[in-house]
Amino acid sequence: MFPARGLGAIAGIGATDFSKASGRSELTLATQAAVAAAEDAGVDVKDIDGIVRCDMDLVHPNDLSHVLGLRDLTYWGDVGPGGVAPSAMVGQAVAAILTGQATTVLVFRSLNGRSGQRFGQASSTSGAVGGNGTYDEFFMPFGLTSPGQVFAMFARRHMIEFGTREEDFGAIAINSRERALVNPQAQMHGRPLTMEDYLASRQIATPLRLFDFCLETDGACAVIVTSTERARDLRQPPAVVRAWAQGTGFGVQPGIGFPALMREDLTSLPSKAVAETLYRRAGLGPSDIDVAQLYDCYTVTVLMQLEDYGFCEKGEGGSFVSSGAIDIDGQIPTNTSGGQLSEGYIHGMTHVLEGVRQIRGTSTSQVTDAELCLVTSTPYSPGSALILEAAS
Repeated sequence: MFPARGLGAIAGIGATDFSKASGRSELTLATQAAVAAAEDAGVDVKDIDGIVRCDMDLVHPNDLSHVLGLRDLTYWGDVGPGGVAPSAMVGQAVAAILTGQATTVLVFRSLNGRSGQRFGQASSTSGAVGGNGTYDEFFMPFGLTSPGQVFAMFARRHMIEFGTREEDFGAIAINSRERALVNPQAQMHGRPLTMEDYLASRQIATPLRLFDFCLETDGACAVIVTSTERARDLRQPPAVVRAWAQGTGFGVQPGIGFPALMREDLTSLPSKAVAETLYRRAGLGPSDIDVAQLYDCYTVTVLMQLEDYGFCEKGEGGSFVSSGAIDIDGQIPTNTSGGQLSEGYIHGMTHVLEGVRQIRGTSTSQVTDAELCLVTSTPYSPGSALILEAAS
């Protein structure tokens, strides 16, 4: 049995507005989200004694500690890069609490992802895209310069091997948009999307179109993590962290993303290795999950994770999503706040917040009797994931 099962919980959540131009520094955004999370939990912000961040965040723990006026920061840690970090960050926070290194840990991600550094933009020099002495440098001189090009190859391979259609990817984009339409916080709130709109949108990296790509967002998200025992006495119903996992799978290559194209199988993500560990630690399987927040930098990422996490068989992801299985009343409601495709792109932290809302019963697209929520952070290798559950 996983010794940390159910012993840590998310007690508070906070977020800024999501926009294309925040007009604020990443530090200001992080501070606003942190204060909101502490208020939501009902704890004094000065009681925070631990901070965990993504290693790509421009805000450092001492920066945030100073601005928040923390009394004494006894633990800080980095987990990353980018989209692989959020679930692992929560797990690291729980580990710090259970080992006595902290009592109240702030987990955050802050970025000006549209008005500042644009992570999806093609570049031949940006360290955020690749290089830095890794295998990425073998790809970039030959024109592979953006993450979208890599995922386009994943999508094309899935289409070739399994007959997946463009309309299947469109079904994922439309599902996310439907959830954003009822979420006032979402960037795409009030902007409907039809299959005709999807198919008429321009191709950016064939076969991926405009609406297959996540948003570029300015904003921040934060959560307060503490022990489950303590969380029971705080302001909100705790979202208990039943289990978390990280994983690379076999044969991981050095680099941010491009070397993933060297794998034997391009139709699976590190989520397959993460899923096996996560389910074992949780003592659960895919049939137990009520709702899922799947990392969606691109529509194809959702499709492959549905297969890797066992919600459908390998190669059946296309027909699965087009059947309505991921809709709000489907077999596994997915990305119920709109996800990164339609709510906002904060490197997957929005998924953690929405997982907490589902467990609390406060989502704008609430799944009836949701007691177990899967949250994933597995776009490239490595990856991470967690399962949140309602307190018994």
